[in-house]
Amino acid sequence: MSTELWRLSATELGRLFAAGRASPVDALEAGQTRAAAWEPHLNAIARENPRARDEAEASAARWRAGTPLSPLDGVPMTVKEFLVTEGLPSTYAEPGEAAASSHDELPVARARRAGLVILAKTTMPEFAVQGYTASARFGVTRNPWNVALTPGGSTGGGAAATAAGYAPVALGTDGGGSLRRPAAHTGLVGLKSSLGRVPRHGGLPSPLLDFEVAGALTRTVADSRAMLALMQGADPRVLWSNFAPNPAPERRLRARYVERIGDAPLDPVIAASCRRALGHLEALGVAVEEGPLPFEIAGLNALWPEIGKIGLARLFEADPALAARASAPYRAMAEEGARAPATLLAAILERVQALRNAANAAFTEIDLLVTPSAAAMPWAADAVYPEVIDGQPVGPRGHAVYSGWVNAAALPGLSLPVDPAPDGMPIGLHLVAGFGRDDLLLDIAEALERRRPFADRWPVLPGTSEAAR
Repeated sequence: MSTELWRLSATELGRLFAAGRASPVDALEAGQTRAAAWEPHLNAIARENPRARDEAEASAARWRAGTPLSPLDGVPMTVKEFLVTEGLPSTYAEPGEAAASSHDELPVARARRAGLVILAKTTMPEFAVQGYTASARFGVTRNPWNVALTPGGSTGGGAAATAAGYAPVALGTDGGGSLRRPAAHTGLVGLKSSLGRVPRHGGLPSPLLDFEVAGALTRTVADSRAMLALMQGADPRVLWSNFAPNPAPERRLRARYVERIGDAPLDPVIAASCRRALGHLEALGVAVEEGPLPFEIAGLNALWPEIGKIGLARLFEADPALAARASAPYRAMAEEGARAPATLLAAILERVQALRNAANAAFTEIDLLVTPSAAAMPWAADAVYPEVIDGQPVGPRGHAVYSGWVNAAALPGLSLPVDPAPDGMPIGLHLVAGFGRDDLLLDIAEALERRRPFADRWPVLPGTSEAAR
């Protein structure tokens, strides 16, 4: 092979396997070698899969027999720590150890039934309720583009691993931007699908209502489309999975660019990059206007911290042993949530339903909402959030103002790499479509990617002269 296997996308690897020009075992070994070099700098792996080679050899045998399970059979992937995975512990990244899980939750099961090979499980912040990636259990995870900085969170381990070349696919979750913001911070594609498009069943309870969607971080839009195809589909145990995807309208598409959410600050470097990307969107024939969000989210944003607190309180009430293992900050959050009145939860649920209805109505007038993926560039790896953006003090969700409302509204959102910052750090453009129009997002993102390909850029291993491309 003239091109190292770790550099290839999932779909490219699948084509090589089909042609007999590479083996799943070769691809796994390439990723493991890459991980061995980068892990001392990144700390992206929570636990290795001791059966990875057996899985790769079984896939190689299927390809030799002409009976692959899917076009991606044998492609290496990583899985976020708390996605339930048979044969490996599945935890909230709380301190202590756990027994191996006895089953796969539904998205993991679908990926494994397609033959993907689990290289490892990846790190996350405790309970997946933070926008950076560090925990008392696994330590601090770092960004391969600059190891002093965070890859974001909560799917930060998967983002760091994919950006560094461990595997072309990272299964993760997005409860308020946890796929899309790490994608933006590490130069990846992150798709948060419509609620129910990738049904979840058999997983650990989420503290974030029904906001948390399982999905994949990838290096190309084609890979995101391929992974969605493998994991989507109705399941009779999941009511929301029974919707039918909505086709794109047969007319010129209309997009609204929302540069700022109210008076929340935005890093000027991100603003400049995203604004340049609008020209490429218009060149595709999309009519782009600028303006505010066509519905109100300030009230929900103000209540957002309470959602996690109340959710943690419920988790700990249901599982006192989990509460005992949890780190002190999360026990404190749960204690606050336990004191919240039922009327507060009712108010949150009312706002969520109102947002879903308002957003659904808004997408009869426009086809895309376009924003930056994150308000801040990556910050110090061990800091929970950036305290200042563009000279303005912000709170814990200041960097995340563009993403959480999409989860609450049940809509599909996608982060796509655009022009990097002058120092080479990645930046993401955020595309949001109406409910069920995930394929429209993928179509637009793929067309933008063809105009501005970024998949050939790679971070440099610290202490080496390896060329970034």
